Amino acid sequence: MRISGRLVLVAVLAAVSASWGVAQAQDASAGTTTPPPSTGVTQTPPTAEKPNPLKRRLNDREKFEQQQNLKQELKGTYKKWLDEDVLYIITDTERQAFKNLTNDEERDSFMENFWQRRNPSPDSPDNEYRDEIYSRIAYANEHFAAGKPGYLTDRGHIYIAWGKPDDVERHSSGGEYERPTEEGGGTTSTYPFEVWHYRYLEGVGDNVNMEFVDSCSCGDYHYTIDRSEKDALKYVPNAGLTRAEEEGQAKKQDRFAAGGLEQLGTGPMSHENESKQFDRLDQAAKIMAPPPVKYQDLEDFMVSSKVLTGPVFNFDVRTDYVKVTNEMVYVPITVQVRNSDITFDTKDGVSIGKVEIQGRVSNMTHKIVQTFGDPVEVSSPSELLASQQKAVSVYEKTLPLPPGLYKIDIVIKDVNNPDHLGRWTRSLNVPQYDDDTLGHSSLILADQMYRVPSKEIGAGSFVIGDTYVRPRVSTGGPSVPPKFNRAQNLNFWMQIYNLGIDEKSKKNNATIEYQVLSLATNKPVLDVQEPAAKLNANADQLTLEKSMPLASLQPGQYQVHIKVNDAVDNQHTEESANFSVE
Repeated sequence: MRISGRLVLVAVLAAVSASWGVAQAQDASAGTTTPPPSTGVTQTPPTAEKPNPLKRRLNDREKFEQQQNLKQELKGTYKKWLDEDVLYIITDTERQAFKNLTNDEERDSFMENFWQRRNPSPDSPDNEYRDEIYSRIAYANEHFAAGKPGYLTDRGHIYIAWGKPDDVERHSSGGEYERPTEEGGGTTSTYPFEVWHYRYLEGVGDNVNMEFVDSCSCGDYHYTIDRSEKDALKYVPNAGLTRAEEEGQAKKQDRFAAGGLEQLGTGPMSHENESKQFDRLDQAAKIMAPPPVKYQDLEDFMVSSKVLTGPVFNFDVRTDYVKVTNEMVYVPITVQVRNSDITFDTKDGVSIGKVEIQGRVSNMTHKIVQTFGDPVEVSSPSELLASQQKAVSVYEKTLPLPPGLYKIDIVIKDVNNPDHLGRWTRSLNVPQYDDDTLGHSSLILADQMYRVPSKEIGAGSFVIGDTYVRPRVSTGGPSVPPKFNRAQNLNFWMQIYNLGIDEKSKKNNATIEYQVLSLATNKPVLDVQEPAAKLNANADQLTLEKSMPLASLQPGQYQVHIKVNDAVDNQHTEESANFSVE
């Protein structure tokens, strides 16, 4: 029998390998290793890689166990926080991110950042928004419970998410009800119901009405977008008829034939109700969604170097300084927007433009010390829009700041044109007022100035003390003086601090000089003086408020100059401001 050379070679190799394995085993017992004999061929035995258990794909059973373990981890404080505390204000993305966290340290950090993103005053150790949410939860549990905790009811949901309504129409006992025209008119009987009205909800709109019906008369009012749901006689034949049904112009069964969102019946506004059905559905979706994080997009734009993709939104800013104490100064920040730069949306004969303003003040170490932000709305009948666009809109926020150097950033967005953004950045040097130095506030040239009722003293926009003072803001930057027309009054306001008081008479002794100069001729058109004692003889602080009609002035450039000479301490202070007359 012939044996193939290849088979002989295989047999020899097998024998050599076997003999090496025996020798290796014998040497291992003696603590040595015998190398394999040379065969003329270099062989490297393959190294088996150990699988990484962290990268191994989980089977279905392991995935299920992992999900169960995750659910078991979300107990106690963390489960309550997710399922109760932030139930209605957390976004889906945030909820999923929280569920994916694997330890308590990560969860604590997430919760802290969650509240901080919504904090209206990031520099404060307190969080007004968080405190407000927990206050709303407590109120909901106390007032809206109905066989379940108040926070789980629809009224609790809305109250926690959106806050206290501006007005509530209550029909706690139901009974006889005269329908408004938009619901078909006529008289019916209703279940208990409430209508909550909000003048404005961020991300939802203006004049938002929400209706809650207690159809079981058990105290559990549920939210509805069907205004006919409160009608207790809706399914009773020939009862609770609308005005058109009473007059034989329609039949009650026709309410249910159209298959619409509501069964209000035929009326003078039926067609309009049908056209607004999708609007009501859209509004309901926005109401039930978590409230938007206010001005988050503006905040992102403020801290980034994002390149504008649309036209720049130009606006003007004025800052003033009014002493409160030596350690605190009020800084009124006035923002002026030309209405012609706002995008208006016209609907139902009304043109509405909306602007969002967001600002922040940071100190020299880049720590944010104040933030502010509000919506500004301009509305006009559509036929008067052209004239409205020739005017300006003015917004003010007064910030309390200690003396020092700051940086202020303000961004503004045109709501109806989201790519229309603007940004304003300046330094802010808040002055130091010393007790032994004669000083003064900003000199404010105002287009409106008047006394406010006692209940409005010190509160509201443009109110300083007991006076409403709306500054006339320069258009085009601080180098351009504010413009007045000859039909207006020039109002100017300024405070004087630390007048000397005579020790014997206990009175001040200062002279106040007022001048209005024509910059064209450098000659005064007004030059008067008055003693400080005439305003308040015993005060070391005075408020100067003057009004001057401009009808006698020719168009041109002018300057208001105020000088105070204090004879008691032999000090003086002065301030001036330019303006133009058209």
